[in-house]
Amino acid sequence: MSFLEIRNLYKSFGGLIAVRNVTVSIERGEIIGLIGPNGAGKTTIFNLISGTFPPDSGVIIFEGENIVGMIDYQVCQKGISRTYQIMKPFNKLTVMENILVGAFNKIKKKRLAMEFSLDLLNFVGLYSKRNDLASNLTIAEKKSLELARALATQPKLLLLDEVMAGLNPKEQNDAINLIMEINRKGITLLVIEHKMKIIMAISNRIIALHNGEKIAEGTPEEISNHPKVIEAYLGGKDTLA
Repeated sequence: MSFLEIRNLYKSFGGLIAVRNVTVSIERGEIIGLIGPNGAGKTTIFNLISGTFPPDSGVIIFEGENIVGMIDYQVCQKGISRTYQIMKPFNKLTVMENILVGAFNKIKKKRLAMEFSLDLLNFVGLYSKRNDLASNLTIAEKKSLELARALATQPKLLLLDEVMAGLNPKEQNDAINLIMEINRKGITLLVIEHKMKIIMAISNRIIALHNGEKIAEGTPEEISNHPKVIEAYLGGKDTLA
């Protein structure tokens, strides 16, 4: 059985079908890219996996257990964490306090949680900002904080929702290096990203969605030349490579 198995996932909102019978398998240690035009259903799938709301039908099996019906904090305790495209730091707390909120998911002793959080802040490059209010960080620093808060819960599977958005080329390169280092530490990654060069560079496999349906799955090279993916993005006029 795969590390994460999604079978026939379906979700609608009123008359709008957001996800239609999507089936996906992810193996432990992979980096999987999730792509598609706006409105393709990518973030909805993240919301279903993370327990933000339940699917109408289908199953989500994580490490052999069906997690459909669990709410977000229960899913987090199982080992799935996520970032948000729209960053949601606790602006009135310090950077350190933001990390501690996540750290207490698994660590109950304050001293150990603080030691773990300081190590994590050093890992993401925010150690010098540990006593600053989250509201005072730059966009790139808030992206790093969002990532660190998710990592603080000690996930086995990390869902990254457009962590590159709003970053300049150097910041993007730093973020890529950080993502690869996270993966080397044994964390499986499912990544939503609109920048094709980035998603092609970091992913073992890519899953393409369009209008809530999976239209293709394969290696970056296969996806960049897949006719359905090219049609969805570019009207069939070019390749994504």
